[in-house]
Amino acid sequence: MTEIDETKRIELEAAVFRRLVSHLRNRTDVQNIDMMNLAGFCRNCLSNWYADAAREDGLELDKEAAREIVYGMPYAQWKASYQTDATPEQAAAFETSKPHD
Repeated sequence: MTEIDETKRIELEAAVFRRLVSHLRNRTDVQNIDMMNLAGFCRNCLSNWYADAAREDGLELDKEAAREIVYGMPYAQWKASYQTDATPEQAAAFETSKPHD
């Protein structure tokens, strides 16, 4: 494997994160519950992790501001525009998997 210095590694990780966020912004058809059921995390998790990282670095970033970074718009606007009600099957899968436990 090629040796990557710490600064370059951080730059690459940041680029990957930006690409993931961009991808999720463009895939509004993918519901958070589907992500939770399949991968155990969703856009809200990414937002929480972003806010956690900010806090660890001494910055205060509230939940709504972090969500806007990930969603690319206020969360309420995203929900109104793109979120659908969970199907009984999605809800049952979520209850079975309990991704946050």
